[in-house]
Amino acid sequence: MLAWVYLIVAICLEVIGTISLKFSNGFTDWRFTLLSLSVYGLSFWVLSMTLRVIPVGTAYAVWSGLGTATVAVIGWLFLKEPMTALKAVFLLMIIGGVVGLKTISTES
Repeated sequence: MLAWVYLIVAICLEVIGTISLKFSNGFTDWRFTLLSLSVYGLSFWVLSMTLRVIPVGTAYAVWSGLGTATVAVIGWLFLKEPMTALKAVFLLMIIGGVVGLKTISTES
């Protein structure tokens, strides 16, 4: 179970890194550039800790899928990015895939 907590932490860090990347303006704002690179590094480190227990295919699919879906929702809610019905359906499919992977996983 602790590995899944680490995975959620890694996802949160990845989301912060991605949003910081947007605000770095192509690495021209050094504050957000440094934040983005640092948080991505922490995210990879925490992700590597999950790989001691969770198979890499499952961990990476959950990490990238939930990170992608979360960033898309943040973009829609706070950055005024467009959200179509079809985009929402596909994001729900990603989330459904993650739930399915967790459900069939044998890790505790």
